[in-house]
Amino acid sequence: MRSKVKFRLLFLSLALICFWLGVSFTPDTLNTAADKWLLGGISAVYFILLPIGYWYCIIKIGQQKLWKLIMIFSLSSLVARLSYPAELSHYFEFVMWLRYPIIAVLLLIELYLVISVIRGLLKARTLKGDPRVGAVETYNEGAEKTLTVALILASEATNWYYSIPWFSRQHPATIAHINLLSARRWHVWLMVLGCIGASTMSYMLLQSWSEIIAIIVASFISYTLMAIVANHRISRHYSLYFLRNKLVINNGLWGFMVIDSCDISQVNQQQASVVHKDDDAVLSIGRGQSHVSLVLNKPVIYHGGMGQLPEPMSEIHLSVDKPEDVIAAIEASRIEASHTVVAA
Repeated sequence: MRSKVKFRLLFLSLALICFWLGVSFTPDTLNTAADKWLLGGISAVYFILLPIGYWYCIIKIGQQKLWKLIMIFSLSSLVARLSYPAELSHYFEFVMWLRYPIIAVLLLIELYLVISVIRGLLKARTLKGDPRVGAVETYNEGAEKTLTVALILASEATNWYYSIPWFSRQHPATIAHINLLSARRWHVWLMVLGCIGASTMSYMLLQSWSEIIAIIVASFISYTLMAIVANHRISRHYSLYFLRNKLVINNGLWGFMVIDSCDISQVNQQQASVVHKDDDAVLSIGRGQSHVSLVLNKPVIYHGGMGQLPEPMSEIHLSVDKPEDVIAAIEASRIEASHTVVAA
């Protein structure tokens, strides 16, 4: 596991533990000095320890923007408003007032979602390949911010394209399948049941606070069913293929790479025991003992987080079902690409 992922999981665990302990031990009143000291310690954890942890694990190690610190401060303020004693919780009332602009924003997002669904359906009808690949080919060189926006806009068409088999009927043939957990049938059914349960639970929890927000949040969660189906079909049928002489690697819907054949300097087969997974410039995808290893001439961006967490990679290790077929296909593509360059 790469260090960036380790630190993300580390902070997530830290935040969950701190909030759980803080809510459990927050005193109901401040009648004694011990209660005041206890609340002071909990406040220090919420507004000092967690922001420092977020800055180090997410912003520094994960190379994210500094303005994202507002997210952990907002979350801590919300927990304080809901759990602090009455004599102090009103100081965080501003968090509750935010529900009105939040409702307005959610309504706008809901309207945008409806428009995106219609546009995504229309685009998916005529697509002959993953829309994200076209975005990378268009904006890959020196336009990271534009590419980030383009991947967001392409995500809706991508979900429709892969979730409905008829839309992806002209998809390029795969050269092999990456051994992904999300390709299993039991995994997709578990995700579907979890989505339905989360949607129902969110409605029940939010209904007493705001009927509108309860409906909107439940609708958002339910809408992820399409992404769950798309993620499963990508993992099971379209995890590794060539498109326009470029190798496309799909780690489900979560992340993908588009590698030009000319950028692959070495390709070979090796066992999992010799694969180094703790290097931030080395990416390992799939579960299994046999890996196809790709060494690149230059770093190529892995678009994680559904395209929103770009990371440069110099070496790729893929656990596939047919490593010999992958190596042969890559070698053939490299030869074809070199002949094209010479002819040009």
